[in-house]
Amino acid sequence: MAASTLSSASPSQLCSGKSGVFSPSSALLGNPRRNSLALAKEKRSPNITCQATSIPADDRVPDMGKRQLMNLLLLGAISLPTAGMLVPYGAFFAPPGRRGGSGGTVAKDAIGNDVVAAEWLKNHGPSDRTLTQGLKGDPTYLVVENDRTLATYGINAVCTHLGCVVPWNAAEKKFICPCHGSQYNNQGRVVRGPAPLSLALAHADVDDGKVVFIPWVETDFRTGEAPWWA
Repeated sequence: MAASTLSSASPSQLCSGKSGVFSPSSALLGNPRRNSLALAKEKRSPNITCQATSIPADDRVPDMGKRQLMNLLLLGAISLPTAGMLVPYGAFFAPPGRRGGSGGTVAKDAIGNDVVAAEWLKNHGPSDRTLTQGLKGDPTYLVVENDRTLATYGINAVCTHLGCVVPWNAAEKKFICPCHGSQYNNQGRVVRGPAPLSLALAHADVDDGKVVFIPWVETDFRTGEAPWWA
């Protein structure tokens, strides 16, 4: 009867008492008389503590499928807000204005309407220089030649000294900066400092009846030098 009771003990437990460590599974091995004495001694000990010595194999192996799913969910949670923040930044740095068919930017008048070449020439006479919105939203003069045709270039109105917008002085036929007195001729070439460089140029073409500004990357016809703004 004692043997059947001992054999049902779990081999994954160690029991300790005042007399030391005792494993129930070891009670079946060795001298039966000595084991009986050990069992009797342990039964008299009031403080016996049992500790599990093994963990089921299924609990030790991580569920890789669940870990991969959690990693994907974490990556998605980080990526979506990041992409949402990048879109407004990209829109901010993109050049404003609608692109024309020739790859340029359609000129805008003072109230934001597209500049139609025929209508513009009806309302602007020879030698006229009127501001429009050009490349990258910069103020750009649209030039009307003496024969009442549009010039093939536009003149960026941003002063090359400290960035003031330079107005056209029709009486003196010059661009004169109100900030520090820099002067440019009627084509935007610098003739008086402190501005160190001429005003930037842009090609002015007509596409589908509308005026389109295109970046000027060729030689500056006013100076014969490479364009400093390109």
